[in-house]
Amino acid sequence: MKWKGRRESSNIEDRRGMGGKTIIGGGIGSIIIVLLFTLLGGNPGNLINNMTTSNGADSNTPYQESAQEKEQADFVSVVLADTEDIWSEEFKKRGLTYENPKLVLYTGSVQSACGSASAAVGPFYCPGDHKLYIDLSFYQELKDKFKAPGDFAMAYVIAHEVGHHVQTLLHSGDQVSAAEKKTNDFSVRFELQADYLAGVWAHYAQGKGYLEKGDLEEALNAANAVGDDNIQKKGQGYVVPESFTHGTSEQRKRWFNKGFKTGTIEGGDTFNTANL
Repeated sequence: MKWKGRRESSNIEDRRGMGGKTIIGGGIGSIIIVLLFTLLGGNPGNLINNMTTSNGADSNTPYQESAQEKEQADFVSVVLADTEDIWSEEFKKRGLTYENPKLVLYTGSVQSACGSASAAVGPFYCPGDHKLYIDLSFYQELKDKFKAPGDFAMAYVIAHEVGHHVQTLLHSGDQVSAAEKKTNDFSVRFELQADYLAGVWAHYAQGKGYLEKGDLEEALNAANAVGDDNIQKKGQGYVVPESFTHGTSEQRKRWFNKGFKTGTIEGGDTFNTANL
């Protein structure tokens, strides 16, 4: 991805080295529980109070950034700036105003309006404070654990989380009943729509000349790597479809690619689609 020398976002909140509390048991499931609880109107604090433990980090210790981390932070800032420009344009076309989210950089663990989380959960978005949270160590995890290297693989991850912000601003899924929101099916549809919106962002990023040869393949490879079926098979040796929360590898690739090809917000209504 062509990113060096381009505008960086001013909406970066650097909390690296500050520590916090971590969710006992961690993992993607914990974040999903918190996010869905918040979407349903609950107070995340009530849910988190009985799920957290202090990690004992010293918040007064200045964080020493390596040269590699500096480059990663700059990259994340440029990608966030791209999402700001592109989504502002798309919202304006529809007579709407896009509210830029904040992106929080942290190390180890972090506190959000959705509760506390460790880096083990990966990047996430909290609708309670309109912020994205990323521990830059996920760069290496994406490459080593998920076998999805490349800067555009990370760009896809950021764009997916920004997709959740777009959903929040558009009140996506509001037509779904409270009971349906408690199901895994709702979670899968919600996540696939965020993948679609990430694809819409990539569509316009390509139009602006930011993509390089192989970038689309990097994003699709990342989408494939984080599919529920792929993660479960690698982690436990078998797949349990009824426990899926984000969608299969095939679904995640397909919905991202659909957004990339169409470039319209309207094409990503996963909530009224019988066959995902």
